[in-house]
Amino acid sequence: MSTLSLSGLTVRHRGRTALDALDLELGPGVHGLLGPNGAGKTSLIRVLATVSEPAAGTVELLGHDLADRHGRVEVRRRLGYLPQDFGHYPGFTVREFVAYMAWLKEVPGAGVPEAVERALSRVGLGARADDKLRHLSGGMLRRAGIAQALVNEPELLLLDEPTAGLDPEQRVEFRALLRELGATATIVVSTHLVEDVAGACTEVTLLEEGRLAYRGTPQDLVRLGESVAADQDASPLERGYTAALAAHRSGTWAGAVR
Repeated sequence: MSTLSLSGLTVRHRGRTALDALDLELGPGVHGLLGPNGAGKTSLIRVLATVSEPAAGTVELLGHDLADRHGRVEVRRRLGYLPQDFGHYPGFTVREFVAYMAWLKEVPGAGVPEAVERALSRVGLGARADDKLRHLSGGMLRRAGIAQALVNEPELLLLDEPTAGLDPEQRVEFRALLRELGATATIVVSTHLVEDVAGACTEVTLLEEGRLAYRGTPQDLVRLGESVAADQDASPLERGYTAALAAHRSGTWAGAVR
């Protein structure tokens, strides 16, 4: 079952094409979104989060066409979104911030306290719930951002560089959380860290210059990397990433799934 379906999605920024007639369908699971800087990853996440509007093409999320205003409103209730740089109120406590985001997402009032505590527990911030956001470290602030994205138990979870600022132990715990959530929800994770892809993702989508360069499982990508000369400084997944980009640039499709 497809959670999101894109057809001919085109996004332009100041005369530059960020996404070029992209077709893509994703269902439940954890989907890693990879690509060089400027590949269109953040542009795609922002369209899916209903923050940006495309120049052309259609976007259907959770059975709703985003071109329809009522459809957008319904989708916003059912998605979670962590942007690369998320806004917050420094004077709010962690609990107040996540509760406020629950209210914006129209979580039923009676269920907000429990939803907030559950989200904070998932990211390991239960003991810091009454600390003001201004007093948090960068990693803790990132975890508060993840908590607000989870508070409404989203069916579609969009995360742009979610592990930036997290220490290695926290990244391991976060990848375990993604695997748990991906059993029932559709999660799209934009990242530069291939360890996150290897540790959590069920599928990988690679973009370059706004186009689909590769789609397959992390295992497929590792096997692709076995076909190129070994680089002692690169992991098997990194070699696969490099091989997929090279195949795309040469006009040869390397992906396991069209």
